[in-house]
Amino acid sequence: MAFRYAIALTGGIASGKSTVASLLLLNGMRVIDADKISHEILDASKEWVADTFGSEYVDAKGVKRAELGKLIFSDAEKKKILEAFLHPKIKEEIERQSKKQDAFAFPYLIDIPLFFENGNYPIEKSVVVYTPPDLQLERFMKRNGFDKEESKRRIASQLPIDEKAKRATWVIDNSKDLKHLQNEVERFVEEIKREYRS
Repeated sequence: MAFRYAIALTGGIASGKSTVASLLLLNGMRVIDADKISHEILDASKEWVADTFGSEYVDAKGVKRAELGKLIFSDAEKKKILEAFLHPKIKEEIERQSKKQDAFAFPYLIDIPLFFENGNYPIEKSVVVYTPPDLQLERFMKRNGFDKEESKRRIASQLPIDEKAKRATWVIDNSKDLKHLQNEVERFVEEIKREYRS
């Protein structure tokens, strides 16, 4: 059975989830990366992307994700089409990797950006990487180079970060510097180990 020992790792856009995933790996935790899986599946489906959305969204390397993202976030219908195609394939691969991880009989994390929004995974426990909304917006604009309007629209496509924090089993606070975040991750890992060993 998949997901028996899984903990969902989630957060908002630009909340620092990828950094936390890297820190968790450094702390000896195992992490399944849904984003990486979705990128691989998307690139492997570039012919479908070209047929469905237009050849301007692909090149020799694969799918032009930034351009496709702009289209998807400005057209709800096209977003639905892409999600209906991608999500079952992503879930199937995550499930396959999850069964392998469950064999170790110890908690591991699955990095799922839209864990609460889509409700696709029967995972009981979750950890949210929390960044205050104003800092989230600032970080997103800096990282992606989008204007305020486009950034707000993308962030608004997800459940508000405060709502996610309320629903989570654990919260990792990423409102300060990297040292603070490292301490938060270490505290979380210790808690997992303590809870599992007791």
